[in-house]
Amino acid sequence: MTRHGHRRAFLADVGMGFTGLALGAMLAKDGILRAETPAAWQPPNGKPHHAPKAKSVVWLFMNGGVSHMESFDPKPELTKYAGKSIGETPFKDVQNPEKLKLARVTVVNDANGQQRNKLYPLQVGFRKYGKSGIELSDWVPHMGSCVDDMAIIRSMWTTDDNHGAQTQFHSGRHMLDGEFPTLGAWVHYGLGTLNDNLPQFISMGNREYWNKKDAHYLGPAHDAIPIRVDPANPLDFGKPSNGIGADEQQIGFDLVGKLNRLKSVEYPDDPALMARIKAYELAFRMQKSVPEVLALKTETEETQKLYGIDDPATRDFGMQMLAVRRFIEKGVRFIQVQHGAGGAGVWDAHGGLKANHEKNFKAVDKPIAGLLKDLKRRGLLDSTIVLFASEFGRTPGTQGADGRDHHIYGFSVWMAGGGIKGGIVHGATDEIGFHAVEKRHYVTDIHATILQQLGLDSRRLEVPGRKRLDIDHGAPIREII
Repeated sequence: MTRHGHRRAFLADVGMGFTGLALGAMLAKDGILRAETPAAWQPPNGKPHHAPKAKSVVWLFMNGGVSHMESFDPKPELTKYAGKSIGETPFKDVQNPEKLKLARVTVVNDANGQQRNKLYPLQVGFRKYGKSGIELSDWVPHMGSCVDDMAIIRSMWTTDDNHGAQTQFHSGRHMLDGEFPTLGAWVHYGLGTLNDNLPQFISMGNREYWNKKDAHYLGPAHDAIPIRVDPANPLDFGKPSNGIGADEQQIGFDLVGKLNRLKSVEYPDDPALMARIKAYELAFRMQKSVPEVLALKTETEETQKLYGIDDPATRDFGMQMLAVRRFIEKGVRFIQVQHGAGGAGVWDAHGGLKANHEKNFKAVDKPIAGLLKDLKRRGLLDSTIVLFASEFGRTPGTQGADGRDHHIYGFSVWMAGGGIKGGIVHGATDEIGFHAVEKRHYVTDIHATILQQLGLDSRRLEVPGRKRLDIDHGAPIREII
């Protein structure tokens, strides 16, 4: 009998008793029973490639494009030269074709040859925060109080000038290039579970169709599991229907499990089947574990106020942030939270930027600061990387009467925790926030930095037939580690 035949027979023998699939996976992991699929297609054994500095990631993504000038990269020169075209200022060269280097920008001139992109003044004040004295917007006072734990990266750039850039920030590739795994999927693929009763990759908040999935060619087992912050209904199909009791449900679960394991013997290398079986078994365990994590009312009044749950303006996002902390506490590896999805995203301020950003920062500022403070006081920030990001920034010039357009040539993100230096600014844009001019970083440099801290080497996560470009891997930002 072939080795393949021996494996099938073995699994068939144990499949109707103790979970054959799980036992087979454990034996394969221990080297007793070898997997049939090519070694390069197998996820790593859950062990990092090098010593990690972090074990979990919180990925906070603001959909629509946050203005970097009105948040983490204030530019007083915009107010000084407000109403002038860029060509009328000392910064007229920022739009010349040589400096743009093939970027897709059309400079529109009026009858006198002057550029019509009028600089738009800052819509909010700014001041220095923390012992580090980093200047931030007045719209982020709570996050500002945590600035000594943050590394603010002011020199990001990307290439998609529409909201497909949301996908690009998550995957590193332009959406027209095809479908590629997101960072969360790679982390899920590369590292083992920290808690067998909870999903290791969670997504909260709405996601648009172009940014709906994560795993793609890695297989459905590595997609994020969407979670709602509602203990009574945290996920689709997450509880029994029609009044089925626990004993009856267990009988049905055992029967379906046996049928699945028999089918897995017949199709041992089918990733979709394996993902379905694992998801089914995890979903059964999650029926109890997830509602327990989402029982936010068990938290003290002080903790709930820390996240802004007592304020209608911050309640919804505050509940998500508190749930994030509880999931991290229970050992969830990667949590991505989408704020303001729907169409282009709520941060997309082509008009009414002041009202738009003031409202949105009001909703997220205190809850995010609450998360950082709560993680820190519980000793979890040292092992948890928190990222605040958006798909791109917004233009220094005005659009319409009171808005800013999409801007891909320079914008800001920040990171905290997990071995990231705090109280520092890395990189810079020019005087009006147009170009990233110092220590420029494409979005996959953020990916590489996070992987580095988790102990993963992206080049050792390759799969056959899917050669990745060098830019897909990025380079860790060593100066902030």
